[in-house]
Amino acid sequence: MIEMGSGTQSEMDPLTGGIIGGLIEVHRHLGAGLLESSYAKAVGYELRNRHYDVELEVPVNVYYKGLNLGYSYRLDLLINGMVIIELKTVEFLHEVHQAQTLTYLKFGRIQYPQISRALLVNFNAKVLKGNIQRFI
Repeated sequence: MIEMGSGTQSEMDPLTGGIIGGLIEVHRHLGAGLLESSYAKAVGYELRNRHYDVELEVPVNVYYKGLNLGYSYRLDLLINGMVIIELKTVEFLHEVHQAQTLTYLKFGRIQYPQISRALLVNFNAKVLKGNIQRFI
């Protein structure tokens, strides 16, 4: 299920709401225009300071008919082992970005069964709030 950035933080689960608060804080300080890797480090720092378990560049195996194709993908961030954050710095989020995030959820759950949701975030925006998509 995809929830397109609608709803308030209070309507979300506390984990996702807290993460989005951290994302907004990073964007408020850095603004748009940086590389994804800069935002990843800043988000990691912010969320760790908020007492979340944060992993950066988490390798994920890809499988084809039982064949392990190896670590073909890396999750930008994995929070508390349950929430994937996929960061973008693009003009607009497109369906291909959604498909990529759904693929990360699919294969990420094989290695980390506790993963239950993902956030697709476009930092290349004046206001971050409308540039976050939630996937459940």
